[in-house]
Amino acid sequence: MFDHVTIRVTDHPASQHFYRRVLGAAGIAAPTGDDGFLEWDDFSIAVATGERPATRGLHVGFSVASRELVDAFWHAGVDAGFPDDGAPGPRDYSPSYYGAFLRDPDGISVEAVHRDGRRTDGNVDHLWLRVADVAAARAFYDAIAPHTPIRRGTDRPERVSYVRDGEGGGTFSLVADAGPRTENVHVAFPAPDRRTVDAFHAAALAAGHQDDGAPGIREAYGPGYYGAFVRDPDGNGIEAVHHGT
Repeated sequence: MFDHVTIRVTDHPASQHFYRRVLGAAGIAAPTGDDGFLEWDDFSIAVATGERPATRGLHVGFSVASRELVDAFWHAGVDAGFPDDGAPGPRDYSPSYYGAFLRDPDGISVEAVHRDGRRTDGNVDHLWLRVADVAAARAFYDAIAPHTPIRRGTDRPERVSYVRDGEGGGTFSLVADAGPRTENVHVAFPAPDRRTVDAFHAAALAAGHQDDGAPGIREAYGPGYYGAFVRDPDGNGIEAVHHGT
């Protein structure tokens, strides 16, 4: 489902320490990058700036290979003094669901989860975005869905979820919540070719949503990187990207 998910952080050394510690304990491979940008495959942290403020109000869940690694994730965070947000244990999201929750230095809800049918082609198992208006957010994601791997699943007034079109993948949910609205997260969906990237961008603009970068080559991000960028109704950066010619 996700090509990559990027969050912006206020204190990069503190966030780097947190994510290196807890994701390493959960069995996720060490990141690549430098002090300003670190990447764990499809998840990355970058320094917040005036133009790109810190991410707020997000929940991100990471897929891990066993319940023991869920436990190790939680203990690594709590033992280092990071806030507990839910001890390891079964959750009623599905019969095999076993998760544990922490808060990162910016207050983002971070989870390790093990479950049957878990995602194995990336680290991000799921995202929850707290939105101001579920119906408006659903209209945006429905408009871009034909040009991304996402298809609508759960559809309730207080929660809309999207699943990958096909086997495996992750999940992506829009939730009405009393907590702070999700802001300043960047989510990129993979596209099979450049024409799909173009169609993604055109569909978002035709539905009245905000342009954040026209389709084109971004060689700074990697050879053959072809992306297009828009804003969802809550101002989050949403991208479609194709890697290659």
